[in-house]
Amino acid sequence: MQTYLHIDNVIKQFGQFTALQQISFSIKQGEFVCFLGPSGCGKTTLLRSIAGLEPVTSGAIFQAGKEITHLPPEQRDFGIVFQSYALFPNLTVQDNIAIGLSNQGVAALECNQLVDKWLKMIGLQSEAYKYPNQLSGGQQQRVALARALALSPGLLLLDEPLSALDAKVRTHLREEICQLQRKLGITTVMVTHDQEEALAMADRIVVMNDGVIEQIGTPQEIYEKPASRFVADFVGTMNFIPTSMIDNNLMRIGEDLLSVPESLQELAISGCMFDLAVRPESLYFCAVEKANDLNNKDNSIAVNIESIEFQGAYCQVECRLWDDFSASSIYVNVPIREARKLNLSLQESRRIGFDNTQLHAYPSIRKAVKAVIAA
Repeated sequence: MQTYLHIDNVIKQFGQFTALQQISFSIKQGEFVCFLGPSGCGKTTLLRSIAGLEPVTSGAIFQAGKEITHLPPEQRDFGIVFQSYALFPNLTVQDNIAIGLSNQGVAALECNQLVDKWLKMIGLQSEAYKYPNQLSGGQQQRVALARALALSPGLLLLDEPLSALDAKVRTHLREEICQLQRKLGITTVMVTHDQEEALAMADRIVVMNDGVIEQIGTPQEIYEKPASRFVADFVGTMNFIPTSMIDNNLMRIGEDLLSVPESLQELAISGCMFDLAVRPESLYFCAVEKANDLNNKDNSIAVNIESIEFQGAYCQVECRLWDDFSASSIYVNVPIREARKLNLSLQESRRIGFDNTQLHAYPSIRKAVKAVIAA
C-alpha cells in the first residue's frame, strides 16, 4: 500500500510549552491508525494539526502526495467526528447528515439519495425525522459518523468518539466502526486514551508521551514487544520485579536464584540491577507448593498470595515475594479452569514460574530514585 498521510518533523509550541516534538511518521492508504497516550501527551494536538484546526510551528504535513501544512481546514480532504458528537440540535437526523452535502451544492435529489444510503448504512432509517435529543448516545455518534462520511472524504479523523458512551455500547459501536472502515477502505486516524480500544481497532498504534512518539507498531507488537518502560507500563498490565544478576548464568529475585533465560543474556553482567517485566498471563503457578522448598527445579520464585479476584474467564491473583512483603505486588492471571484445579487460598505460600519467551528488562526505578536522593 502506498503512503497516504505523511507527517514530517512536526513541532507545535504553545508559548514556551512544546506540545509536539519533531513528530515524523507515515500512514498508508486505507490504514486504521490510533494515537494512544495519557491526557496531555499531544495526541489530540497532532490530530488537530492534521485537520488544520491547529497550525504547526514547524514541519510539514502531506496528504495524498500534496502538502497541506498551511491549508485552512475547509480546503483539506477529511471528515471529523468529535467526542461530543457536535450535532445540530434544531435539525433532524436526516438534515444533520445532509447539511454538508447541501453546503457543497449537491443537488436535492442526489442529496436525498445519499442521505438514505447513509441512514441505511448506520441502521437509523426509522429515526430519520427525530432530533438529536431523542436519540441515545450511540445513535447520535452514528449520525455524526454518517455526516462525516457523507462527503466521501479521503481521510476520517476520530477524536475520542466513543469515550462518552457506556461500556456495552462502546464495544458494539467500535465493531461497527471497524466494519464500516474496512468496507469503505477509508484511511482513518483515531485519538484515544483507551488502550483496549486501540488494541481492538487499530492496524497500527502510535503510542505518545509528553509530545514524543514512544513506539509505532501493530497492536501485537505494542503489547508483546514494548519499546520502552512507558509503553510496557501504559499498555496492558505489566509486573515489574526487582532483579539482580549474580553472574552470567544466575540472577536473583528476592532470595531465589534463577537461571538467566536466553532473552536476557545481554544483561548478564555481574551486579547489574534491573526490573524484570512480565505480563500476568505469562506467569503461572508451579507444582511446587511450599515457598520455602529449596529445590528450585522449576526456575520459579516464592510468593505469598495476598488476594484472589474473580474476573469471569480468569482469576487475577495478587502475590508478594515470600521474603519481602514491602515489595510491589505481582499479578498472575490464572484461567478459571486451572484456578479450580489449583485450589488457591489467601495467605498461602506458592511458587510461580515464567514464560521465558515473554520477558523484558528495564532500568530499575528504585535504583534511579536512590541515585537522586544520594545526589
